Amino acid sequence: MTTANPDLPLDHQPGHIKHDGHNLTGFIIFLCSESIIFLAFFSGFALLKLTAPEWLPEGVEGLETKLPLINTIILVSSSFVAYFAERCLHKENLWGFRGFWLLTMAMGSYFVYGQYLEWSELPFSLSSGVFGGTFYLLTGFHGLHVITGILLMGLMLARSFRPNNYAKGEMGVTSVSLFWHFVDVIWIILYLLIYVWQRSS
Repeated sequence: MTTANPDLPLDHQPGHIKHDGHNLTGFIIFLCSESIIFLAFFSGFALLKLTAPEWLPEGVEGLETKLPLINTIILVSSSFVAYFAERCLHKENLWGFRGFWLLTMAMGSYFVYGQYLEWSELPFSLSSGVFGGTFYLLTGFHGLHVITGILLMGLMLARSFRPNNYAKGEMGVTSVSLFWHFVDVIWIILYLLIYVWQRSS
């Protein structure tokens, strides 16, 4: 029976699960499938915008960008905070991981709240023509991913309080972190597609 050597770092201990490509292959395939879904939505949005005779709902001249920009900055910044949490866990600094991880969850929650505020102030609804339907579909589907990411982070945070739970590696945290980075990248594309392109056209 092998035992841990206190003189060795975590990633050299017997039984440690290293983060190689084989361990994350399945999850990366999952993210690729999600990317295809969003790509189909992006393409449909662009095609409808370019071909619809009346794009914006009646009485709507454009979208307010201030609140969405603040939400974008917060969500993108949360990816860096999640990275710091990962580094703390890799260095066996559990309290550092918990602090940064919890801050990431808080930033994601603020993004969801900011999106709720935006929706509550919009002068159009889901049934307001092609634009209304595609806007709520894209932002709502992305918001669902953000909420899923927050819930998964909560699970990883809870696991950190179980003794020696991460003694054999942090692949679960790595997977959730990758999912969070993916959600952030998707939002950047959405922001450019929905808000910036709309403002410049």
